[in-house]
Amino acid sequence: MAVTQIMFLLSVVSLTLVYMAPARVALVLSSESDKLALLALKQKLTNGVPNALPSWNNSLHFCEWQGVTCSHRHMRVSVLYLENQNWGGTLGPPLGNLTFLRSLILSNINLYGQIPEQIGRLKRLQVLDLSHNNVHGQIPTHLNNCSKLEVVNLLYNKLTGKVPSWFGLGSMTRLYKLLLGANDLVGTIPPSLGNLSSLQNITLARNHLVGSIPHVLGRLSNLKEFNLGLNKLSGVVPDSLYNLSNIQIFVLGENQLFGVLPSNMQLAFPHLRAFLVGVNKFNGTFPSSISNISGLQAFDISSNGFTGLIPPTLGSLNKLEIFSVGNNSFGSGKAGDLDFLSSLINCTHLQTLNLDFNEFGGALPDLIGNLSTHLTSFSMEVNQISGMIPEGIGKLIGLTNFVMVDNYLEGNIPGSIGKLKNLVRLALQENKLSGNIPTVIGNLTMLSELYLHTNQFEGSIPLSLKYCTRMQSFGVSSNNLIGNIPNQAFGNLEGLINLDLSANSFTGSIPLEFGNLKHLSILHLYENKLSGEIPPELGACSALIELVLERNFFSGSIPSFLGSLGSLEFLDLSDNHFSGTIPGELQKLSYLNTLNLSFNHLYGEVPTGGVFNNFAALSLIGNKDLCGGIPQLNLPACSKLPSKKHKWSFRKKLVLIIAVVVGVGLVTLTLFISIYLFRKRPKTSLASWSPKNRYLRVSYGELHNATNGFSSSNLIGSGSFGSVYRGSLLSFKRPIAVKVLNLETGGASKSFTAECKALGKIMHRNLLNILTCCSSIDYNGKDFKAIIFEFMPNGSLESLLHNNQELESRNFSLNLQHRINIALDVANALDYLHHGSEQAVVHCDIKPSNVLLDDDNVAHLGDFGLAKLLHVVTGHSSRDQVSSSAIRGTIGYVPPEYGAGCRVSTKGDIYSYGILVLEMLTRMKPTDDMFGEGLSLHKFCQMAIPEGIGEIVDSRLLLPTTEDGRRMRESKIRECLVAFARIGVACSAELPVERMDIKDVVVELHKIKHKLYH
Repeated sequence: MAVTQIMFLLSVVSLTLVYMAPARVALVLSSESDKLALLALKQKLTNGVPNALPSWNNSLHFCEWQGVTCSHRHMRVSVLYLENQNWGGTLGPPLGNLTFLRSLILSNINLYGQIPEQIGRLKRLQVLDLSHNNVHGQIPTHLNNCSKLEVVNLLYNKLTGKVPSWFGLGSMTRLYKLLLGANDLVGTIPPSLGNLSSLQNITLARNHLVGSIPHVLGRLSNLKEFNLGLNKLSGVVPDSLYNLSNIQIFVLGENQLFGVLPSNMQLAFPHLRAFLVGVNKFNGTFPSSISNISGLQAFDISSNGFTGLIPPTLGSLNKLEIFSVGNNSFGSGKAGDLDFLSSLINCTHLQTLNLDFNEFGGALPDLIGNLSTHLTSFSMEVNQISGMIPEGIGKLIGLTNFVMVDNYLEGNIPGSIGKLKNLVRLALQENKLSGNIPTVIGNLTMLSELYLHTNQFEGSIPLSLKYCTRMQSFGVSSNNLIGNIPNQAFGNLEGLINLDLSANSFTGSIPLEFGNLKHLSILHLYENKLSGEIPPELGACSALIELVLERNFFSGSIPSFLGSLGSLEFLDLSDNHFSGTIPGELQKLSYLNTLNLSFNHLYGEVPTGGVFNNFAALSLIGNKDLCGGIPQLNLPACSKLPSKKHKWSFRKKLVLIIAVVVGVGLVTLTLFISIYLFRKRPKTSLASWSPKNRYLRVSYGELHNATNGFSSSNLIGSGSFGSVYRGSLLSFKRPIAVKVLNLETGGASKSFTAECKALGKIMHRNLLNILTCCSSIDYNGKDFKAIIFEFMPNGSLESLLHNNQELESRNFSLNLQHRINIALDVANALDYLHHGSEQAVVHCDIKPSNVLLDDDNVAHLGDFGLAKLLHVVTGHSSRDQVSSSAIRGTIGYVPPEYGAGCRVSTKGDIYSYGILVLEMLTRMKPTDDMFGEGLSLHKFCQMAIPEGIGEIVDSRLLLPTTEDGRRMRESKIRECLVAFARIGVACSAELPVERMDIKDVVVELHKIKHKLYH
């Protein structure tokens, strides 16, 4: 019996083993396939990096390998979790063999390539995280087969194509987290995403998505995080989104969305923690209902169009950390605008308070010292805050950033500022602060940026500055500081990058200790009273990009070591007392794009290499003993003999003068004989004439072909003495403008001669450069005269001011910045004409139609048909001026003294320029019907300054947005408009002696430009 039982049990066991063997074998084989797949993946993932994943070898079971987790039941790979490596590999097809994989997390391993289509075989996959890599290509459609997916995280990659619509087409019913942000996805948001009913977090931010937000996304009732920021979405935010009552994080910032925020925010989003919709086009008043959302931590509605006051009811937001409402129109410019600050005292976790670019007025209350000690950033830039900086500021010991730029603050900087030991950035520029710079600044040892420029500070720079050893940027320009630049203060600041001490009254020399500033990139010392030579120690500042020393009393020669500053892009040594020759080493500066050596005492040959071969980048006017250089400079040729000009005796000078006079006499006699013989010849052949032999000779036939036979379709304008055509010649790379003289008009020939003579002697970046002249015979045997200029593609100032269709066709806005730049360009041209050449040139016809703009909207003064050369030797006295037999110029722009028979003078050009400025300001011509019977454009503007400036100017100049998209406060715009109007009125004064000097005009325009851009 016992034997029988034992045999029965053995038979059962043997049968069991027989039936179990295939399953066990299958299990072993499946496990082996996972191992092989992992090894193949390793090769791809690690890109063959040595010693990567060292545990992935045969000494350990693959389920014990780094990052690998297996299921207990089947011993198959269920989790692959690798992160924070720099392998630079790819994700290969073997991935598809890990069919039991539930979680694939390969974050921040520098993964490249595309997501393989074999990923669609992972039917059990629940979590896919490939974030923070360099994966590119489109999201594969095979991913749609992974119907059990709950998390898709592809953040921070380089994926392209559209957001797949199949995400919401039925298969992914479990998906609760879809993170596709920070890629290069395009197109619109597919409405099918509204079908993902389990979705709790959707992030599509930092892509290139366009169009509107689909209304159906309001169905996602489980949604907690909604982030569509940093795209190009537009339209109104659908009301349905405000029904998502579970929302905790709501981000739409940096799009083009508009509309009004709901009045019942506490009902729409009762669980809200972050509401970030900055940089859009929302409008309306402040959503005061947020005061009832007690869990709110971050609130950002900056850079929109909100108006009105901020209510003093924010004290219940005791978890608030970020409050950013900058770049709106909050406030009224009056006292009481800042009353809401008292309620923020209860927000004890507040870290960031951004109130920039609004219209807040009144004084900064002392109670700000009771704000959160966790406050790190407090910014009220560009408002209308008045009064003094309160002493209580010293209580905010956590501050790292304190910015009060461009307000009306006055008085001293309080000594309590020295208690802010964590302060990194202190920006108080463009206020009315006064007194000395406090020595307690030296207590701020963490300070990296200090900006105090455009105030009324006096005294000297405190020596305690030397303790701010982390300083990188220091600016105190446009104050009343005096004394020497303290060498001890700056010698220790070895990390200094930007140093601006300009527009003060500093004396002495440049400290030798500046040579310690190895990282210095920008050094501005212009408009001071500094003297001496440029110290050789400055040559150690190899990182210098800008060196600006203009308008001081520096002397000696320009040091050759400047040529070793290989990073230099901008060098201005103008208006000093430098002498000697220009060092050839400056030609080596390959990055130098602006070089101004004007108004010094330089002599000798001008180099021709490097920046000296770029006429637009170079200014050498006011140095009368220079020679050579590129032809555009129009300098005399250099003598081959060594220059001994400063040692010549009177006898040698006399001999030279006699030789020159005799030579000129012989040349003149030869010229008269040639002209006589030429006129005796029959006019049978074509001929070209130009004022200088260096100009290219061009025939009538070439000009006829270049302008399509002077076709009306090529006509771009006409004037008193002829017409101007657009054309192209093979000899010139760019289009040309051909001014054809109407010789039947009286004075046309004289106009031709005057213009050629004037333009042949001058060359400047803001003058219309003559290319050549043509004096010939046309196909009908008649005399033909033409002047060929550079073509100005952006037309005339006249058309831009008075032709709206012209502006719209070019998508060009003639804003205040553009007009200031144009006025400055014309002023620079006049400065050169009046003071920059041996013979002063009076233009005689300054008006908007003679101001032309090139591709970069740089203005060029043209049409010199009425120009007069003044033979000036020692100034511009009346005895040096050339008389005029007839009124020169255009009605409305002609100075009144010309009508009385007075002689032509540079002051006449100043009058015309003043009228030009006033026309730019008002968009009204001096000949408009409203002017007459005692009222002129000059008087009209004069009566409006300053209070009525807003009523007379072109309405486009009152827009608060600058060329680069920045917003400016209204008061700043008005200040600039008043200053601009005063220049126009001062230049167009009735009496010539009362008119501004053109050099002063340039200075004042630079001040306005500086105020606009800072």
